[in-house]
Amino acid sequence: MFKIMKKSSLLLLLSLVLITSILSACSKPVDSSSENGPQQPTGLQQSIILSTTTSTENSGLLDAILPIFTEDTGISVKVVAVGTGQAIKMGEDGDADVLLAHAKASEEKFVEEGHGIERFDVMYNDFILVGPADDPMNLSTDAPSDILKAFSLIHENNGTFISRGDDSGTHKMELALWQELNIETTGKEYVSAGQGMGAVLQMADELMGYTLTDRATYLSMMDKLDLDIIVEGDVKLFNQYGIIAVNPNKNDKINKEGAEVFINWMLSEKGQNLIGEFGKDLYGQSLFIPNAK
Repeated sequence: MFKIMKKSSLLLLLSLVLITSILSACSKPVDSSSENGPQQPTGLQQSIILSTTTSTENSGLLDAILPIFTEDTGISVKVVAVGTGQAIKMGEDGDADVLLAHAKASEEKFVEEGHGIERFDVMYNDFILVGPADDPMNLSTDAPSDILKAFSLIHENNGTFISRGDDSGTHKMELALWQELNIETTGKEYVSAGQGMGAVLQMADELMGYTLTDRATYLSMMDKLDLDIIVEGDVKLFNQYGIIAVNPNKNDKINKEGAEVFINWMLSEKGQNLIGEFGKDLYGQSLFIPNAK
């Protein structure tokens, strides 16, 4: 009897030791280190930083298409929406992976100076002049498709004009128009906001003034504003957007591969179709016209 009990106790002890060993092995963390440090997952880094203009964000375009890009590629996109001048500066400083802007001359200079790899046309829309619904200066009658004449009338009659004042693509366009007219923008009627397009439209609404805006942002906000389109259709108001990968030689944090995937997706048939369809259901027209080559 004693021998049987002793044998049983021995078997029980061995079983407990075996079970403990198995549990210990299962709970032991896997050593993923190597002589080169922790092993990174194979494939692309799973996020990129997109430095872009407020118009692409305020219009709702990015909210509509970026989730689809992420679903297709597994790459998430962190959006930094600022004026084009600031967006380009981020690229110069190596603080972004890819740029989406709308100031072609500045974008081409960015590439020429070695900050970017190559610039591609991706889409366009147009600038419009908006103002109070009652149009107190009668610009929609006297200059319905002549932006230079409209600007001249605003200046001559001391009309209130709200400027972006933020070195954005829209601001650059506005300054070029004043310069073409040899007009210096001074006086209390000229308000330099230093704000994004959405905020400037709200200011124009509150101050009953005029402002230059991209059509997409205006259409996305028009139900909340007492502003009408005053001048449109002038060829001078064409608004081209470009996309550029930041030079990866700037620092080792730039995700060159992710930027290339994003650009190729934006220029692809699927990306271009999504851009072209955006806005049709809500506004009866595309807010951006795709034109990748």
